[in-house]
Amino acid sequence: MRKDDPARPTPDSDPLSAYIERFASVLFDSGIPRMPARVFAALITEDDGRLTSQQLSDRLDISPAAVSGAISYLSQIHLVTREREPGTRRDRYRVLDEVWQDAILQRDAMLARWEGSLAEGVTVVGADTSAGHRLQESVVMFQFLREEVSRIAERWQERRAALRIEVAARMEAAARAEAAARIEAARGAGDTESGD
Repeated sequence: MRKDDPARPTPDSDPLSAYIERFASVLFDSGIPRMPARVFAALITEDDGRLTSQQLSDRLDISPAAVSGAISYLSQIHLVTREREPGTRRDRYRVLDEVWQDAILQRDAMLARWEGSLAEGVTVVGADTSAGHRLQESVVMFQFLREEVSRIAERWQERRAALRIEVAARMEAAARAEAAARIEAARGAGDTESGD
C-alpha cells in the first residue's frame, strides 16, 4: 500500500497503528534501530504475540526484506523467536510473554562478562594505580548490579504469579458476566415471542 493511498489507515483512524509508531519511537530513542523497533512493537501488541512476515509487512506497510532484516536483528538480541506455522512452510515470528524478564536476565550475563573483563584490567594496570582503583570500583558496581538483578528477578516471579491470578480472575468474571447477559437476552427474546 502506498503512503498516499486513501485506504491506508491514519493514526486518527487506527489507534493501534499510532501506538505502535509511538512505542517504536521510544524503542528507537533507547538504541534499537527503527525497523526492528516497529516490528517488535507490532508483535508485542498482537494478542498471541505472533505474526507472519506477510502480516508484519502489511501491518507496517514495509517490504518483506525490511521484515527479514528486522527479525534477524531482534532474533540476535533474543527479543523475538521464529516458529513454523502449523501445516505450512511459513515462519511466524513471536514475542514471548516473558520477553522483558528474559532480556534483563540476559543483561545479567553481559554484566558478568564486563565484570570479569574489568577485574582482569585491575590486574593488568595494577590495583594501586588510579586506573586500577577506577577499574576496581567498576568491578564492585557490576557485582552490586548483578546481586540486585537476581533479587529483582525473584521478586518479579512472585509479583507476576499474583498478577496472573488477578488477570485470570478478571477474565473469568468477564466471561461469566457475558454468559449471564446472553442468557438474559435469550430470556428477553423468549418473552417477546410468547407475548406475540
